[in-house]
Amino acid sequence: MTAIFDIGKTNKKFFLFDAELNEVFSTYTRFEAVLDEDDFPSEPLLLLSEWMLSTFKNALENLEYEIQYLNFSCHGASFVHIDDNGDPATPLYDYLKPYPEELLARFYEENGGKMNFCRKTSSPPLAMLNSGLQLYFIKYAKPELFKKIKHSFHFPQYLCYLFTGEMVSDYTSIGCHTALWDFEKNEYHEWVKRENITDLLPPILPGNTILTTLEPLGNIACGIGVHDSSAALLPYLEQNKDPFALLSTGTWSICINPFNKSNLTKKELKQDCLQFLSVKGLPIKISRLFIGEEHKFQIEKLYQHFKLPQGTYKKLRFNAMLAKQIFRQPTKRFRFKHLTPEVYGLRQAACSDLDIFGEFHEAYYTFIHELTEMQVAAIKLVLKDNPVEKLYIDGGFNANDIFVEMLRRKLPHLSIITSDFPNGSALGAAMLVSSKQKV
Repeated sequence: MTAIFDIGKTNKKFFLFDAELNEVFSTYTRFEAVLDEDDFPSEPLLLLSEWMLSTFKNALENLEYEIQYLNFSCHGASFVHIDDNGDPATPLYDYLKPYPEELLARFYEENGGKMNFCRKTSSPPLAMLNSGLQLYFIKYAKPELFKKIKHSFHFPQYLCYLFTGEMVSDYTSIGCHTALWDFEKNEYHEWVKRENITDLLPPILPGNTILTTLEPLGNIACGIGVHDSSAALLPYLEQNKDPFALLSTGTWSICINPFNKSNLTKKELKQDCLQFLSVKGLPIKISRLFIGEEHKFQIEKLYQHFKLPQGTYKKLRFNAMLAKQIFRQPTKRFRFKHLTPEVYGLRQAACSDLDIFGEFHEAYYTFIHELTEMQVAAIKLVLKDNPVEKLYIDGGFNANDIFVEMLRRKLPHLSIITSDFPNGSALGAAMLVSSKQKV
């Protein structure tokens, strides 16, 4: 059996896969955020760690399963910093936490200007979402905390450390818009060395490296962890010989074209297009949209306005006639909280006014229409100059019939396939450590 912890921003999941990588068991939990020292919500790292350790120990004690491998898949833009005793030295700061504007401006001025730096590091200017800048933030905004930091891990590698006691880094976490990696020189950017950050970062190991869990945790073969979007790509690379793209959806929608290694332009960066590093340390072009969080925000407003129960939208099925009507009316629009249609040359409403919609169906179709307009623009960014014929959709939105069918009508040249890997990031993490590994 291969055990996988798939830790998303919302859901914390545990899976067991058999020798053929079929899912045989799963469970999940959620935790309420805890407040950091600035009263901003943060990941409850202690509760999460306790749940993971107890869940794994229970699985080890279950005679029905013989666990041979363990690995971790996690959301990015998250750093865990430990002190001399191996305990967390700071909260696990949320990537939505505000970043001091003056400090951010100083950083870019020290490093050759914002867009030049962002292009070199393949990191759109995203403040705390550029997780490397979290270290700069702690060093200068919270120097007393910084003095306590002995080592800094990306989230997947901290979980590996929790189970193995080994300190490592991996390419997939370093390469996901962290502002740490110089994609032109293929090494840490000079600012990391200049600020003495390099000394805090463990050595980089290949993505299929195998370590061993601590003795109380069974001496099990253990992977070093992987960024979830990079992990989600692996099952598709395994089954496809021809070029394809993957739209991995959830809190973030990440469109990945693993066959596009073209250099980034400043315009693409402004549209949240960037490069990741693969498990082998090679660049892969991707684009991002915060559609899961936007959908969560808008659907709550719609339920309140139309006085409908939770889950109503999940009962809807695609109606081609209604979709055609929505496509043809350009005047009724939403006001977005987390997305900026203007960066793609699209318009949005000047203010939020749900009274313009006669019923929930019309409002929801209009919202998904605008959401997919932005999604199409983001997809085209990674297909430019490297076209494909197939687009896979996995994650939460692959079950949204309206979202998928609108994409099909807007991208008729693509064969759009809803995923056979609903837990693709967990499966990819399993492939890295099991006998099925191919990277």
